Amino acid sequence: MTTLSAPAVPALLDLLRNDGYAFVTHDAMRPLLDRASGLDDWNEFAASWNDLAPDAYLAAHGRYRRRRHATFSAVPGSPVTPEPHQPHYQALKYNTLQGDIERWFEPVLPTIAASASMRSILRFCHDFFGALAPGVPRWHVEVHQFRIEANAQTAGEPTPEGSHRDGVDYVLVLLVDRHNIASGTTTIHAPDGRLLGDFTLTRPLDCALIDDPRVFHGVTPVTPLDASEPAHRDVLVVTFRAAPPAIADLV
Repeated sequence: MTTLSAPAVPALLDLLRNDGYAFVTHDAMRPLLDRASGLDDWNEFAASWNDLAPDAYLAAHGRYRRRRHATFSAVPGSPVTPEPHQPHYQALKYNTLQGDIERWFEPVLPTIAASASMRSILRFCHDFFGALAPGVPRWHVEVHQFRIEANAQTAGEPTPEGSHRDGVDYVLVLLVDRHNIASGTTTIHAPDGRLLGDFTLTRPLDCALIDDPRVFHGVTPVTPLDASEPAHRDVLVVTFRAAPPAIADLV
């Protein structure tokens, strides 16, 4: 079994610095998350994807996406801290389908937001992204639980806006589950559209790490392997963006 040991973490950081993205397999990701709060409650954490709300903002494009959303903040040397529920906002230049509007999604359940698995994932992100940008005094952190559903009539589109950037600094995409689906291949592109790489998250904890200002990313539509059975792709997306200075810091 391949694992990413502590001495290999600098190599992973170099991948982000050099290429703008990295694909981390489940067997490499597990020890990185075990160093934090661990994943002892992973089964309960993963099961919470069965209780996501429909994404009403995609009504014109089909109701194949379910999600919940939460916001956190992070400062160096302290745990990631939950913030009051608030809308998700992207500028139109980053999301041509739903940009320039405040989207209010159902919140991540409190027990899931405070779970050991969530704490481990957020701590890894804080440590890892913080090492890439040590000068950031405070991070705005958003967490998205996504379920993309597919059936015989309709393919599920993880990224209906196509290849895009999220308008943040760093992105983690962590596979939680995939059931009865084909495809769902992540593609990474240069700003001029050139394909830089592609990979498919196939096992829980397979992960993509992305330097958002440098590369574009997308995911191909998913279709059911067996059209008579339910089909879904579950991922957790975590974004880190340097927060603007607090008003107190400006006076």
